[in-house]
Amino acid sequence: MTTGTPALVDDAALAAARWALLEASDREDARAFVDSLAEVEVEFAEAGTPRWTAWSHAFTARRLLVGDEVRAAGDEVAAARAAAEACPADAERALVLAYLAHLEVSGDRFDAALHLAVDASLLTDQVPADQPSRELHQAHHWLSLALTRLDLEELAVAQALRGQRVASALADPADCWRLLRLCAQQHAELAQTVHRRGDDARAARLAAIALRCSFAASDLDWEPPEAEADLLAVVHAWALTLADDLDGTLPALRRVRGRVEATGGLWLLGYADLALARLLTRTAAHAVGPALAGVTADPAAAAAADEATDLLVAAAGAFAAVGDHRRHRQCLLELGQTTAQLGRAAEALHWLEAYRADASRMHLRGRELWAEMFVRRSRLREAERQAAVARRHALEDPLTGLGNRRSAERRLGELDLATRPLSLAVVDVDRFKTVNDDNSHLHGDAVLRRLAELLRLHCRTGDQVFRWAGDEFLVLLPDATEAQAVLAMERLRHAVVHCDWSELGIADPVTVSIGIATSHPGTAGSPGTRTWREVFDSADLHLFTAKRAGRDRVRTGAPTPADASPGSTRVPSQQAGAASSAAGTPRAPQASVDQLVADLLGARVVRPSGWAFDVEDEGAP
Repeated sequence: MTTGTPALVDDAALAAARWALLEASDREDARAFVDSLAEVEVEFAEAGTPRWTAWSHAFTARRLLVGDEVRAAGDEVAAARAAAEACPADAERALVLAYLAHLEVSGDRFDAALHLAVDASLLTDQVPADQPSRELHQAHHWLSLALTRLDLEELAVAQALRGQRVASALADPADCWRLLRLCAQQHAELAQTVHRRGDDARAARLAAIALRCSFAASDLDWEPPEAEADLLAVVHAWALTLADDLDGTLPALRRVRGRVEATGGLWLLGYADLALARLLTRTAAHAVGPALAGVTADPAAAAAADEATDLLVAAAGAFAAVGDHRRHRQCLLELGQTTAQLGRAAEALHWLEAYRADASRMHLRGRELWAEMFVRRSRLREAERQAAVARRHALEDPLTGLGNRRSAERRLGELDLATRPLSLAVVDVDRFKTVNDDNSHLHGDAVLRRLAELLRLHCRTGDQVFRWAGDEFLVLLPDATEAQAVLAMERLRHAVVHCDWSELGIADPVTVSIGIATSHPGTAGSPGTRTWREVFDSADLHLFTAKRAGRDRVRTGAPTPADASPGSTRVPSQQAGAASSAAGTPRAPQASVDQLVADLLGARVVRPSGWAFDVEDEGAP
């Protein structure tokens, strides 16, 4: 720890130090950042939480880049990203990733920078619009800077505008000023690119937006640092040039350049030289025509063209020295174009060849990046496909297409039996072993598939069917009373009895036995509130009772002395009354469910598949 520096012991102090370091990172004077980091580096490293660990590695990477230790900086960026993965997916994490993207592009690691920028952008999209924060505003700021150096100017402009909207909501004049300046700069640079492509109308519109942002920044009640004010002045003059408003622009830009040359940094001087060179080229073109063919006939135009060439050479050298390869290439291209228009063929060839070589390296790097991204995306798509197949295999019965036991247990675990009633029906094929022995296992499989179809067809809308094991199926009837469950399962039993099994080559008819249990919500400790396993055990016990009573029947509740004729259903008299009420048919309180089932199955109205149990229509003829 630096002598005399107080220890940072809380998040507020660390957050203040972080904002100061981010501001220093955005300045051209890298030494100021290194000195500021030296005072708090130990505190960040010892904070211990993933959040501050990520920032510790990120700021260390920035310090290493200042010393041209690119490989070591890349390792620190990887460590910062790993620490950020343990942080919540919020604006703070988006800011970390956006800052890391800017560091990676500064170290010419464009592939890693692009991946980080994509992740940061996705995170900013997840932040609700009504939750502006300085972290979110700064995330857009650093994303815009990174995307500019990745030659994604349209996206850079969009991020700058989004950051400005957030800054306006926060109402901090310093943050608003910086984002307005960034918006002006990004629109001016995009206007220059569009102008170079020949779309002068759109270039003028973008230049007008840049001027509006510049004027808005000037109107704010905040005094920016001198270097930032000079940068905005250069951008303003550049936007005026693109808008063809040249009156008075050249003297103003010369004054700004002179001030930058005396007190500014190398990058800002190169930026001013580039803007002034473009203004001089535009001035000469206005004097002698776009091709500058007659420049030698106008001494003033010739002097302007020569000065523009010298400024472009100086700007190219400045950008190369500070590692701004994108603007270095722009200078080489404009040098080739300007000297060619002046008729200096050999010089133009030299600059264009230098531009071609540099652009070819970038193009090759870009092709490698996109190839890698294509491979990664293909692998991700295949992994997603395999994961979907695995999920289906894990939760679906391959023979019937129904959910399997694992799927049923998952669904049952999601149900809240304390607040909603639930009926469970366990359906078992009678003498299924005989079906397999007398015919074949293929016939047995066909029987199971047909039964699965009947279950889907004759259950109520909203019920869910699963193959529990072997020839045993499970039906979940959410919100169903015991009487409603009995009626639904009797429909199924009746459909199985009357199915034409001979189509499957089965000589003897197939029947099923069904056990039903119902869980009723109740107060804690009351008999009505049970776990789903207890409900299932009750239904399974009633299934066993149905088997013992002769099969081909539905059993639920407490058994009553009754005939054992096939298809009979027995429930206690109070449950029969409930079923009668559910069926909507006025009956004596002691009427049995058998009567309700007979009414239902004897109805002349054909029920559609999957019809919902409707208590008002049950008594219809």
